Amino acid sequence: MAKGMIFDIQEFAVHDGPGIRVLVFFKGCPLRCEWCHNPEGLSPKKQLIVTRDRCVGCGICQTVCEHQAAPFALDRCVGCGKCISVCPNGARRLCGCEMTSEQLAKELLSYQAFLELSGGGITISGGEPLYQAEFLIEVLERLRPLHLAVETSGYAPPSVFREVVERVDLLFLDIKHTNSAIHKRFTGVDNDLILGNLEYLKECGTEFIIRIPLIPGVNDNRTTMDTAADLLSDSQGLLRVEFLPYHKTAGAKYSMVGREYQPSFSTESTPRVIHEPFKTRGIRSVVL
Repeated sequence: MAKGMIFDIQEFAVHDGPGIRVLVFFKGCPLRCEWCHNPEGLSPKKQLIVTRDRCVGCGICQTVCEHQAAPFALDRCVGCGKCISVCPNGARRLCGCEMTSEQLAKELLSYQAFLELSGGGITISGGEPLYQAEFLIEVLERLRPLHLAVETSGYAPPSVFREVVERVDLLFLDIKHTNSAIHKRFTGVDNDLILGNLEYLKECGTEFIIRIPLIPGVNDNRTTMDTAADLLSDSQGLLRVEFLPYHKTAGAKYSMVGREYQPSFSTESTPRVIHEPFKTRGIRSVVL
């Protein structure tokens, strides 16, 4: 039985599929998008999170630490959690919970009656869910007959991508940029796998929604939107395109996991929303 790492379960989600959803966040992601708003989901391992404005620098955490990690030296932390119980202000917590596929499915199925009544279901996000492919597939197989959705960057081997698509009712796929070189500059990987998987998704018949994070000066231009709209033309199961405009609060959590937030694009600019290329091709587009 596969084991996996999750970092959050949210109830009553309403923007991640039909009806009321339970949203599960898998930990670990192979991309490093400069605008990522879930930095705690990047590492596949359990990690310490420190709310720094609660810390008074008392040093009690260091007295129990066996790894000689300073209060904010999170790169040396091994996630043992000993410092959490002694922190007088509750400034420290562990992010990440290891579960078997059976354990997670059992917890999620406890919502079944309510979700079916609302016409909702389960949506699995991340991080990148396909990064834990075996665990994800086992969980999906255990959750039927609930309505199932997965949110993914599409950066996965084609065989994995297809196995997941076959097991869901709805797939959310990100298109971060249509140009491979620019995609690699801002995410750390090129988009060859993603675009290849998109071609399969367009033809397989599974319903899907494209999500485009709008990043000022990166992809909020007519050329990129025209290319994206062309890529999506003649898609069998495409329901709509959802724009997710960048907001500078995306960087708020980075210090909590010991990372610096230093994007190379302007965080003060407002991204442009360009609907026309999709409208002229008969593709519905909305802003979330």
